[in-house]
Amino acid sequence: MSVNTGRRVLLVRHGSVATCYDGVCYGRSDVELSDDGWQQSRALAQELAALPITHLFHSGLVRARSLAELIATERGIAATLDPRLAEFNFGQWELRRWQAIFEEVGDALAEVVKAPETFRPPSGETAHELRDRVLGWYRELPAKGLIVAVAHGGPIAALRGTLAGASASQWPALIPLHGQWVELDETATGAAAALP
Repeated sequence: MSVNTGRRVLLVRHGSVATCYDGVCYGRSDVELSDDGWQQSRALAQELAALPITHLFHSGLVRARSLAELIATERGIAATLDPRLAEFNFGQWELRRWQAIFEEVGDALAEVVKAPETFRPPSGETAHELRDRVLGWYRELPAKGLIVAVAHGGPIAALRGTLAGASASQWPALIPLHGQWVELDETATGAAAALP
């Protein structure tokens, strides 16, 4: 199967969040940006709005939606909400301190990437469920155009890693920094397999 070359897909990680969430598990939780995060968002919006964007998506969480709305205003296009771009759902771990979670579950924390098909935090999702929903979004993208998605570290890394044929244990290295964007490599070894 040939890989789509009639488009570009840019994956943007939202800006940094408020410092009160340092050391806190906040995956799916709707936490706010820090002052620095807002500055990152405004700078990113100007940078990205200068590109000929044809489609703009965001996860719906405020830290991603706010950036998408800035881009949309600058560029004069609509921003489309797609919850499949939301961050990993940590379930009952959400908004708890990572240290407290570690003290409770110990090395089980590592199972998120060591056993991505089966391990889920209580009431959360598995890493492969995250992968499958973001792949569902990817498979429905238009065949042409410049597509921008404002999302989160988890779904960005899962999509990049899957298209590159990388295991879930390698995904964390593919997370961009807050306020950075990467272009999706649709020529990677696993890209054709990820397409319908």
